[in-house]
Amino acid sequence: MPQTSPALSRELARLIVRELDGCIRELQLFPDDEAVWRVVPGVTNSAGNLVRHLCGNLNHFVGACLCGTGFVRDRQAEFAACAGSRDSLIAELRSTIVMLESTLAPLGDERLDAPMPGAPNGLRTSVRFFLVHLVAHTAFHLGQLGYLRRILHGEHASSADPLPLTALAD
Repeated sequence: MPQTSPALSRELARLIVRELDGCIRELQLFPDDEAVWRVVPGVTNSAGNLVRHLCGNLNHFVGACLCGTGFVRDRQAEFAACAGSRDSLIAELRSTIVMLESTLAPLGDERLDAPMPGAPNGLRTSVRFFLVHLVAHTAFHLGQLGYLRRILHGEHASSADPLPLTALAD
């Protein structure tokens, strides 16, 4: 199959970036750095852990496995962290966005139709299908960030506008 326009990969990158931008807005609505690391009974991961997990996950599967960036993931550390600034988490999100835009967006159909390298648990799927999974995974954790922030801080009326439709416009 000949290489075609990287339109789909650009669209998938835009969707993941939209979700990561939503994570940035959620973090900015937390009252302070310490609040980002709090949890409520029955919830094991803080907003900080979720952000570190998203960045580690995307840098691993898109950066290292798919595009050969050399990123080395420490998944255990993503969930073990219990302190740090919102600014450092936002910087990590922005760095992940740059990685996505430079590596994922240019991929063409031939690459998207190939098997996903490094897929977990021996999963055999195409790059295309795995990237759709990553969009859903990122959106899932963005939703958790919003609910966790509202539960912890009683900001039921505030919204980070997590999924703006304007981000879908060409």
